[in-house]
Amino acid sequence: MKTREEVLKIYEAALALAGLERKGKSMPYTSANGYMFSQLNKDGELGIRLSKEATAQFDAKYGAQPFISYGAKMREYVLVPPPLLKDREALANFLKMGFDHVNSLPPK
Repeated sequence: MKTREEVLKIYEAALALAGLERKGKSMPYTSANGYMFSQLNKDGELGIRLSKEATAQFDAKYGAQPFISYGAKMREYVLVPPPLLKDREALANFLKMGFDHVNSLPPK
């Protein structure tokens, strides 16, 4: 199991690959259009908010598990499993899907 710092480095590398900007100092996250679409929780777990279609694609390949952050189940988020942490390009693609999803929603 990777430490929070190791997952953070992977997260940052995948965001750079996707051309996305990380926000937050103690709770790293990404947001667009007024919505968060990815987050690193205090336990070092990474979650991505995806559309229903992207979640189905994610589930087919990795098995979509719920993402829990600070005791709350995050709606529309999937937990990034260890095999996906090893594939930065695939992780970057799912982060882009999350970005595209929140940009398809009405602005907040």
